[in-house]
Amino acid sequence: MKKIGVFPGSFDPFTKGHEAVVRKALELFDELIIAIGINSSKTSQFEISNRILHIQSLFQHGEAIQITTYSKLTVDLCKEVGAQTIVRGLRDSKDFEYEKSIAQMNDVLGGITTVFFLTDQEFGAINSTIVREIYKNNGDISHFVTNSHLLV
Repeated sequence: MKKIGVFPGSFDPFTKGHEAVVRKALELFDELIIAIGINSSKTSQFEISNRILHIQSLFQHGEAIQITTYSKLTVDLCKEVGAQTIVRGLRDSKDFEYEKSIAQMNDVLGGITTVFFLTDQEFGAINSTIVREIYKNNGDISHFVTNSHLLV
């Protein structure tokens, strides 16, 4: 049976931390689906089409990656694509406490397991919200986002 994982998030933007989590997850899964959640009640900084192109630029060397968008429960997406596992990255204990609750609910709702990857120490401080603020104030986000020029 093919091992399929789903890595969900808004990825606004997809940071070097996200990229590192994907590279780790590829060692465990036959296929990884990067699932960009669309939330109509949130205003995004970067266009969805640019986020997709940006992510595609990072993984174009035969990796078993798909990129999709979705606006439903993540467990429903997992069932739809045949994924058994949700992939999440953790920077610190606050992330763990928050993600643990969601993981437990996803298990109850859909029998979907969540696997946590610890963020590499060098990426532990990267936070998409802060990166967006740097960008909004004309700062250089290339320290935190590979190929950041593709987002605009």
